[in-house]
Amino acid sequence: MYVGRLKAGVHPTSYIDLTPRIEKLYYFYSLTIKTINMKRIGLFVVLGIVVILGFWGCSGYNGLVKQDENVKNAWNNVQAEYQNRSDLVPNLVNTVKGAANFEQSTLTAVVEARAKATSVKIDASNLTPEKMAEFQAAQSQLSGSLSRLLATVENYPDLKATKNFSDLQASLEGIENKIKNARKVFNDEINVYNTKVRSFPMNMLSGLFGFHAKEGFKADVGAEKKVDVNFDDMKKP
Repeated sequence: MYVGRLKAGVHPTSYIDLTPRIEKLYYFYSLTIKTINMKRIGLFVVLGIVVILGFWGCSGYNGLVKQDENVKNAWNNVQAEYQNRSDLVPNLVNTVKGAANFEQSTLTAVVEARAKATSVKIDASNLTPEKMAEFQAAQSQLSGSLSRLLATVENYPDLKATKNFSDLQASLEGIENKIKNARKVFNDEINVYNTKVRSFPMNMLSGLFGFHAKEGFKADVGAEKKVDVNFDDMKKP
């Protein structure tokens, strides 16, 4: 491109070549546009990452909340079944102590074990190893006392034959089975919850929002043998 300029002492046919300047301006313009586009792309990438992380965070948090609620519901069911057993104990004791010369020490042990079991309360948000061990020990003590009580009843055939005792024994058997099932469901929910809480990268999110691993019931072979009650043998004449 040529632009003619008339100057003093310069012939009108003389021209100044502006092409290099225009090309330089175009270069800087193109570079500026590319820089702006790169910044926009970078901004979109950052926004995309933020959106993805936000979606993952919300989904992960909601999943933790849901599983935490499942654990709480399962724990409430466990407590309800143990409470049903505790509610049955007074009727069982009153029925048994009516028998002549029945061992008072056995009844006292049951009453004391029930009092201990009902005094140990654990909130679902505080299922620590220490609290669960305390709860399980108290319930195992009551189970052992009831087992010894029912074994002692074998020495009193007249008491064993009464309808009231038979009904209570059947109710206790049903409750014990429900307790086992409730504990199994609870432990299953605990395992699912703990897997979520401890797995990467969810463990970072769980720690941030206060979701911590919870403790379930532990199998105690010695305790299981001690508190096992064979109801079928007791029903035999």
